[in-house]
Amino acid sequence: MRIIPAIDLINGQAVRLRQGVFESKKTYAEDPVELAKKFENYGIEYLHVVDLDGAKSNGLINFSIVESICTITKLKVDIGGGVRTKEDVQRALDCGVCQVNVGSFAYQNPEIFVDWINCFGSDKLILSADCDNRSIAIDAWGTNTSLNVIDFIRQFVGKSLKYATVTDISKDGMLSGPAFDLYKDVLGNIEINLIASGGVTSIKDLLRLESIGCEGAIIGKAIYEGNIQLKELSGLC
Repeated sequence: MRIIPAIDLINGQAVRLRQGVFESKKTYAEDPVELAKKFENYGIEYLHVVDLDGAKSNGLINFSIVESICTITKLKVDIGGGVRTKEDVQRALDCGVCQVNVGSFAYQNPEIFVDWINCFGSDKLILSADCDNRSIAIDAWGTNTSLNVIDFIRQFVGKSLKYATVTDISKDGMLSGPAFDLYKDVLGNIEINLIASGGVTSIKDLLRLESIGCEGAIIGKAIYEGNIQLKELSGLC
């Protein structure tokens, strides 16, 4: 299972939110590039970057930071937040990003998203399935829809989609444990490389996610608050 620390960006700084609420922002690092280098020094191979400024606008905002991380480190970076155009995807890939997460746009334009998968390749795009009470949320989690998370992912299975990141918003940034039952249900109904996001609190949580069959796990606040030490993660990489 891929171990994937997260760096969320607002105004060029690494922050964490609680359940996606911007007013709950807590800054953990003023230099995200140095933070990424620290992850790499502990043997970590992957990094999940979220452009929270971009998620609330119409395109990637903190692009220069992502480009610096890709240039200075050898981390395999995936990026999300604010991806609205084919040009956004191309620009991210050109700077060295390995995978691009698409959520709101895929919900609003499913046929175009399928075209992107076919254009860039199924290894390059990840469907961001962010949900509240198992219903998809879009627009930086500001809008709840009536579409069930499993149905959202299912519409792209069979159309070359290989990866989906599933975030239970109620778990995000709460250090309350992942949504294990949700991930079991997704994997029980859909054949997909599932990346779990939200609520990881301990190494035990990671081992359980691996046993469920998750392809990857994103870890954020647990690292920043010291619940999980980087040296512990290095043993799992």
